[in-house]
Amino acid sequence: MANVEHGGRAGNAFGAGTVDTARERLRALRIGLWLIAAVLAVRQVAVVLSTPKAERLTDLETWVGPNGVLHVKGSLYDSTQFTGTPFGGLVLKPFTRAAEQALGWGWTFGTLSLVVALGLVAARALPQPVSRRTSLLAAPVAVSLLMLSLPVRNTLYLGQTSVIPVLLVLLGCFAVRGERAGGVLIGLAAALQPTVLLFAPLLWFTGRRRAAGSTGVTFAALTALAWAAMPHDSNTYWVHHLAGVGLGKDADDLTNQSLHGALLRLGLNGPLEIGLFLLLGAAVAAVGLRRAVRYAKDGQLLLAVAVTGCVAVAVSPTTWQHQLLWVLLAVVGRVGRKTSDRFMWPVAVVLVMTLPAKMMLPNMAALYPLRDNVTLLAALAAATVVPFLSRTSEYYRAPITTDYAAAVPARLSWVPLLPFWRKALSRPNLLLELLLIRVCYAAYSSVRLAATSNRATAEQHGHQIHSIEKALFIDVEHWLNHTVVQVPWMKGFLSFYYESFHFVVPLTILGVLYARRPTDYRWARSSLGFATLLGLLGFWLYPLAPPRLMPGLGFIDTVHGAQDFAKPDYGAMTAVTNQYAAMPSLHFGWSLWCGIVIAVLAPRWWMKALGLLHPLFTVTAIVATANHWVLDAVGGAVAVGAGFGLTYVLSGPRALVADAIRTSEVSTALATEVGTTSSDGRLRSPAR
Repeated sequence: MANVEHGGRAGNAFGAGTVDTARERLRALRIGLWLIAAVLAVRQVAVVLSTPKAERLTDLETWVGPNGVLHVKGSLYDSTQFTGTPFGGLVLKPFTRAAEQALGWGWTFGTLSLVVALGLVAARALPQPVSRRTSLLAAPVAVSLLMLSLPVRNTLYLGQTSVIPVLLVLLGCFAVRGERAGGVLIGLAAALQPTVLLFAPLLWFTGRRRAAGSTGVTFAALTALAWAAMPHDSNTYWVHHLAGVGLGKDADDLTNQSLHGALLRLGLNGPLEIGLFLLLGAAVAAVGLRRAVRYAKDGQLLLAVAVTGCVAVAVSPTTWQHQLLWVLLAVVGRVGRKTSDRFMWPVAVVLVMTLPAKMMLPNMAALYPLRDNVTLLAALAAATVVPFLSRTSEYYRAPITTDYAAAVPARLSWVPLLPFWRKALSRPNLLLELLLIRVCYAAYSSVRLAATSNRATAEQHGHQIHSIEKALFIDVEHWLNHTVVQVPWMKGFLSFYYESFHFVVPLTILGVLYARRPTDYRWARSSLGFATLLGLLGFWLYPLAPPRLMPGLGFIDTVHGAQDFAKPDYGAMTAVTNQYAAMPSLHFGWSLWCGIVIAVLAPRWWMKALGLLHPLFTVTAIVATANHWVLDAVGGAVAVGAGFGLTYVLSGPRALVADAIRTSEVSTALATEVGTTSSDGRLRSPAR
């Protein structure tokens, strides 16, 4: 009995210790996330206040500055610089002097406070039930995402007020008690941004009719108050400009992410464009509001608010970049039955709302209509077609889990295996992979371009590399370059090979692996990513002039012709690439990665041999065309080797994954055979 009692106490103590440890970890994680949010806030303040005074808070300056429109005795809209409602002007007018005195600090910190409040309210409004861990971590994550988002950054930079209507709507829906009080706040938001009136139907059809009525009454009262105080301006805004249409920038500007702006950018104008805009706007409003009502009745009111806001983004004649926060709120919707698909929508929304459109889609003329309207497309998708799960769905809280291989030890015992680096036995979400590959490549190009150096340093490093190669008797670049120049067909072949196969072969291999061998796709993709990151580090730390840009050494650029060393030409990529990113050679590194992957995974010997020819041809091409030194290729090989090594250390040996897959397949086959064999001995398809 004593032993049992002692064991029970020990178990209780052990359980209490485990709970305490979990709480400490959660507390530490929460503090860390709040610190990240604080750092992002400080960074935004530093960016705004470090911008020259003539360039920051430009919209606010045009309103309340010494020569701002709020000082003008005549109409607010004479210069078309002020785009707010007459009620907005009426509210801002008394604060003109205070805004002048604290134009930078006061307005910036006030906006940041509103952003933090918005994040806190949104975090508390998450649809129930949510775990305690989620509820504690949601607020700092929400604030951090808001700080990173383009609308908030744009608001801080311009000195706009677009955070206020969003916050008022959330307060009216989630914070205040009483429907009438909530309606008053939403009506106030509508007086500042008229498309917020779309929330009145949402309130009405979800049974909050007092709130809907209060919204309409408040909006009408405040608008009438502004009309009484400023009749000429109100007539200009509501009648002459049709609720602000035509104020501010041109409606076809890229920053106008509405259906009206998109149609104008497509070349439509006049009655045809207006009619099509009204037709599409009505369709989007009908579909979007119907979906919003359904999600509100399902208990997902925050998602319903986000969907309604996305409708407002689309149907407003002008929706500027600082007015797009509604799209970010749509991240709370859950999409996909599988765990592997669950991250597709939130990742896409966060990327669209935090990165420039040029990073989302390639710089191809055929994709310009998509790239120029990517935020509008995200809003339209959220409002009309994204299949958000209902809380009653069996997959809402318990999506279909991903099968993982058994955990394997890392090569180095002191290196812990990362818990999120488990080896999945199924292929990842295709759209998510394509999106991440595109964004990562855009980031790679940006970092590579940013890692520039002056010409003298790059040429000095070039002489260092040349001297080392001479000492090692491997300085074959000049001989090979001039030998190839003497053989026209070889010169043409190697120049073509250099320009054509750098991206095609790696992307083809990744595509085949994704379709045929998904687990090996993950392993190969990770190793290539690590190698590329190490290559970027090399570009940053050791800018190097390639042989073709070394004056006095007599190299001939067979691809781009004779060079002006002061302004080298890299063809169409001259303006968007770093001329001195030569060490390590990722041209060779990626080709070596291709050769190794093919040699390891190809089922036939001749395929393996053919795969290994690719790095051989590539190293010959980069040296013969005078685009790289021999040691650049060595650096590329080191980067790729390190990429494979890091993948191995962090996730264990690849062979054990293949064994796990075979074991899983055998187990599935045995279970199928045992469970579906009929009395006559024939196999039947298992029931689904």
